[in-house]
Amino acid sequence: MATSHPEQRQCSAPPLALDRRASYTKAPEASESPSVTDASAPPSPRLFGRFWRGYLRPHLGLMFVALVLMMLEGSALGGLSYLLKPLFDVVFTPGGEAAIYGVGFGILGLFVMRAASGVASRTLIAAISQRISASMQSDLLQHILKLDGGFYQSHAPGVLIERVQGDTANVQGIWSSLLTGIGRDLLGLLSLFAVALSIDVRWTLMALVGVPLLLLPAGVLQRYMRRKSNDLRDQAGQRATRLDEIFHGIQAVKLNRMEAYQTNRFRAVIDAIRSAETKLALSRAMMPGMIDVVTGLGFFAVLMLAGHEIASGRRTTGDFMSFFTAMSLTFQPLRRLGEMSGVWQIASASLARIYALLDLAPASPRPAASLGPLPATAPEIRFEGVSFAHGDTPVLQDLSFIAGAGQTTAIVGASGAGKSTVFQLLTALQDPAAGQILIDGTDAAQMSLSDQRSLFATVTQDAALFDESLLENIALGHDLAPDRLAQALRAAHIADFVETLPQGLHTRVGPRGSALSGGQRQRVAIARALVQNAPVLLLDEATSALDAQSESVVAEALALGSQGRTTLVIAHRLATVRAADKIIVLDQGRLVEQGTHATLLAQNGLYAGLYRLQFKD
Repeated sequence: MATSHPEQRQCSAPPLALDRRASYTKAPEASESPSVTDASAPPSPRLFGRFWRGYLRPHLGLMFVALVLMMLEGSALGGLSYLLKPLFDVVFTPGGEAAIYGVGFGILGLFVMRAASGVASRTLIAAISQRISASMQSDLLQHILKLDGGFYQSHAPGVLIERVQGDTANVQGIWSSLLTGIGRDLLGLLSLFAVALSIDVRWTLMALVGVPLLLLPAGVLQRYMRRKSNDLRDQAGQRATRLDEIFHGIQAVKLNRMEAYQTNRFRAVIDAIRSAETKLALSRAMMPGMIDVVTGLGFFAVLMLAGHEIASGRRTTGDFMSFFTAMSLTFQPLRRLGEMSGVWQIASASLARIYALLDLAPASPRPAASLGPLPATAPEIRFEGVSFAHGDTPVLQDLSFIAGAGQTTAIVGASGAGKSTVFQLLTALQDPAAGQILIDGTDAAQMSLSDQRSLFATVTQDAALFDESLLENIALGHDLAPDRLAQALRAAHIADFVETLPQGLHTRVGPRGSALSGGQRQRVAIARALVQNAPVLLLDEATSALDAQSESVVAEALALGSQGRTTLVIAHRLATVRAADKIIVLDQGRLVEQGTHATLLAQNGLYAGLYRLQFKD
């Protein structure tokens, strides 16, 4: 299975289609491939070379076996048409009884060979197709998960789902159609034309008289199919995004009586897909249709020439029947090869889109292994002149502060002050545009993403749960010691409700944790943080969804969990940070005050104003 892409290097290039706001880099090879917005340009040979090296070559042996089986299936057509000449000229004449068994068993053997090779080749191709598709899907997901937070802000989940599922499904058609076309249909055509040429060269040339008429329409159709296929993949991504947003926000849809509104928006998307699918189907059908017309012209021309020769006795009925059968059997291979052109264009567009995604890399790549030492105990965290912006909108401006080792530092401010951005920078979901983040003196930019994130146990206000068991949502794939798990369950107050669940810790929590209440979901997030052995505890409105009684108990648990750790608390509710060793006050991305709760109240500045506003009663 191909899991790496060594071609990827760093240089400036535009991001994926549908959104051009994110800043990402692209490998040089991508410039030789068509842009995902350029549906008129065919993928470059280098693109197919990468596809061959990454996904086809590992299955070369099985593909060769499938090719041989298809060649046997295709050659049977030529053999059948060839045996019709002795059938008419020998068997169907007086005294031809002696040859009937030889010709009969020959025809029977051809059909048996064609059936056996066809079944075996199709089964083998299906197995290889599924392996290649699974490999591409896992590679795409692995790569997408390595991209930073800015990528996900500018690319909707539905679009990415369609890339992983729809585009890879289309690409399966490239190699299987090529193998089928070469191994079965092309060889079948060659064997049939060999039989036709052996009977009469002039008849064969007359049968091909209309072929030049296909050249220009075929080129126009191919360009049209590439363009429509690319449009269709974009629209399929919009459909997936629309469904994802509807089902994710189903409660808001129902509460605001948006059923008809959302249905109409979805209908507009699927109407566009229906129209594109119809036009694409028409263009795909045009090629075999034109082949039928050209073949009909060829038959007419041959009949005009051969009819007189047979009637005059210069050629036998067996000659004509063998030639006629050979040319008749070319119908299906020609039609399939014509349809393969459409499949090729559709799959090629998807292949270009897949590699456009695989060529994307974060604008600020991290080293595979950390270049500096990692803290073994609770570290000091220092922001030095850190700035960050969303597009042209500044979020943090020259922010500098120190979170003492083993201490609790709170970050507060009004909505939009930049608190959540601090969280994203600490956990490497975003990278600063300027300045440094030092963790025990090591620049975070010199750490690998995995190492930096392993330093933080996090609890966010949006407790994202997976449709798995409660235990799996707490462990997140790690092996937990039973005593550590039990301690976290008690501290996070999960033990209070877990006994009411049908299967206890093994109860599935539903899509996005829908089987649990908001407070229960946040307790699960707190338990996740408590079971991790990370030197920094990072809390973002960790108790916002809890009632007053649970909040008090969980706050005590978090205080216990913060012992021996550096703790950063991002909070809007100032009641939760009064005991912090230091409080950082942000306003429009700048540090305006810092100190203890008592010191800041005495300064009678922004913090004091926010505190009086929240506790005016």
